[in-house]
Amino acid sequence: MRSIIDQVGPVKLRSERNRFAMLVRSIISQQISVGAARSIRKRLEQLVAPDKLTPENLLRFTPRQLRSVGLSKQKTSYILDLASKTSRGEVVLRTIGRRSDESVIEELTRVKGIGRWTAQMFLMFALGRPDVFPDADLGIRMAIRNQYGLSDLPNKQTSHEIAQPWHPYASIASWYLWRSLDLQRQQKAGTQDNST
Repeated sequence: MRSIIDQVGPVKLRSERNRFAMLVRSIISQQISVGAARSIRKRLEQLVAPDKLTPENLLRFTPRQLRSVGLSKQKTSYILDLASKTSRGEVVLRTIGRRSDESVIEELTRVKGIGRWTAQMFLMFALGRPDVFPDADLGIRMAIRNQYGLSDLPNKQTSHEIAQPWHPYASIASWYLWRSLDLQRQQKAGTQDNST
């Protein structure tokens, strides 16, 4: 971990202030490329403009109108479920930060399309919780394999054993692991450029 920190430099973790919009972005991003997610998000923001992404603003639109920005039928239903539950007060994002990590996960996973991983990303990037370890994240598992010289992706138990020393700052360690993958991609691209 020390060599990653030396290579990456100071941590740059910033909390997302608009908690609802962060969850909408998380749903949009599921199982598609970063570029496709960004494009859909921009079209969705244009659809609601000049207003912001809020539960009430999204509930003004029909599923068909929301799908016109590139959302799948399934993701449209997830986003509308989030907007509806937030609007009705079943999910209270304004005060959710006062709750424990597991309580936040429990509340958010009541929304269709939000699983434990999405809730953990919310804890890290919306609430700024310092000690979240997303053990099921593929990038984290790949980085652990690469950095710790494992032959295969680590299972949950192995991941937690390796991550034990990172507590109470597992979120920061996870951020560095994601950055280590970025460094590897950059180094690989640089090597390919030099060989041509």
